Amino acid sequence: MTLHRPTRRDMFRLAAAMPAFALPATMARAQLGAPATTNPGHFSFTLGEARITVLSDGFFTTPATGLGVNADPAEVQTFLEQHFLSQEENYSHTNHLYVELGEARVLVDTGSGSRFLNTAGRLLTNLEAAGIDPGAITHVVITHAHPDHIWGIRDDFDEPILPDAEYIIGDTEHAYWMQDDLVNQVPAEMQQFVLGAVNSITADGLDWTLASNDQQIAPGIRVIDTPGHTPGHMSVVVESGGRQLMALGDAMTHAYMNFTHPDWYNAFDMDGETTVATRRRLTDMAAADRMAVLGYHFPFPGVGHIMREGDTHRFIPALWQFTP
Repeated sequence: MTLHRPTRRDMFRLAAAMPAFALPATMARAQLGAPATTNPGHFSFTLGEARITVLSDGFFTTPATGLGVNADPAEVQTFLEQHFLSQEENYSHTNHLYVELGEARVLVDTGSGSRFLNTAGRLLTNLEAAGIDPGAITHVVITHAHPDHIWGIRDDFDEPILPDAEYIIGDTEHAYWMQDDLVNQVPAEMQQFVLGAVNSITADGLDWTLASNDQQIAPGIRVIDTPGHTPGHMSVVVESGGRQLMALGDAMTHAYMNFTHPDWYNAFDMDGETTVATRRRLTDMAAADRMAVLGYHFPFPGVGHIMREGDTHRFIPALWQFTP
């Protein structure tokens, strides 16, 4: 795959600037003020026989100039204003999928841990709050090796946080980050990301399975190729009782822009054209098959459906249901 170099460089410049752009907790978002106390960081529901829990790892912000980098900046700014979104910062949640189906206990991605941003790294805390025993997790699927998805794989002592789980990553994704001397072949602003990916993948005590398209992780749970955001990005599909849910990872990163303007890609997307092609394929598939989806960076809990709307699509958030 040929990477879109300007976009890649922009991505890492923005990532390096993230700590400076983290919003204070008191700043309003979409016209709403900050909560008086901490909001819940987990959300559970069922899909056929599967028990699903969405777990937050926190949030982070990046400059809004990283959105729609191939579009007219004025048009992007107008879109953000119309959708009650900041024209300066892009606020991103981090929504992890946890699946209990049969004997399998599958976690998708490990979050940022303590090495990335101080507004993230809350996955283990929210696992505990949701009543989930980390030691019971049987499989960990890594959608891709960006910091907010894999750097939480090890603790402050460089030991795996879930040493007994089987770890799965796409073979193409693994091959990209593990290229010989990649760190010295990329721009300086990308080197920290390469080192972090390599250190995470090669941490002592990890048992890796390299996956390919449509490979089953456990009965009812499989991975599919969704490249573009990174060369070997994969998404996770859960199927039970005739119903399906797809954890998109970063194949789609904006709950509004990706649907209304599917041809716009972001500075975070390493290959913009492939990202757009993948996005169109996923939205068509989810809409046609009436699949539920989970957007990693969508507003928490990030679960809903995709509805066709003319030549584009729209994300329809799922209803938050209470136990009777």
